[in-house]
Amino acid sequence: MKTALITGASRGLGAALAMALAPTHHIIAVGRTVGALEDLDDRIKAAGGQATLAPMDITVPEAMQQLCRSIHDRWGGLDLWVHTAIHAGPLAPAATLADKDFDSSVAVNLRAPARLIGYVSPLLGVTGRAVFFDDPRGGEKFFGHYGTTKAAQIALARSWQAETVKTGPQVRILAPKPMPTALRGRFFPGEDRSALADPGTEAARLLPLILGE
Repeated sequence: MKTALITGASRGLGAALAMALAPTHHIIAVGRTVGALEDLDDRIKAAGGQATLAPMDITVPEAMQQLCRSIHDRWGGLDLWVHTAIHAGPLAPAATLADKDFDSSVAVNLRAPARLIGYVSPLLGVTGRAVFFDDPRGGEKFFGHYGTTKAAQIALARSWQAETVKTGPQVRILAPKPMPTALRGRFFPGEDRSALADPGTEAARLLPLILGE
């Protein structure tokens, strides 16, 4: 069976994609919330799939290095890496961004995926695939923490994408529809969530774009 590493698998789109990929992939689910990962594992097993839980913080280099070493030792490599982990820094004017919040946003949204690209790329090899998810809020008012670091993450992913066109792995950058996730709830607390896309439905829409040629 193919292998899929999902960073940010505890909830939201990451969990929904884990469920969508489970029929064809052994899911390696990374997240910080143990209970949410265990719930995901139960649902994957109930559907006939298999998962390995990795309750880890992606900002800890040693943990990610150990995880990637374990993946190499057990499976020899990866077929797919789906990165959905994100930090939602608080909304604030650009002139008042707190160092602590900005540093956390940089650590999760930019520094961690930059390290992971280095760790995961050898596991994906020539034929593997990495997937990132764009969000166009960079430059919008009050989104300095999140928008800046998310835009930087996608800029990094686009550089990796351009660098690996001929050598692999294949890097894809997709744009999900707005979903009623915890992250969006922090940004738009009074929003009518009934009008947003269900994460499971959105995962089903994105799946052919993730796996297709």
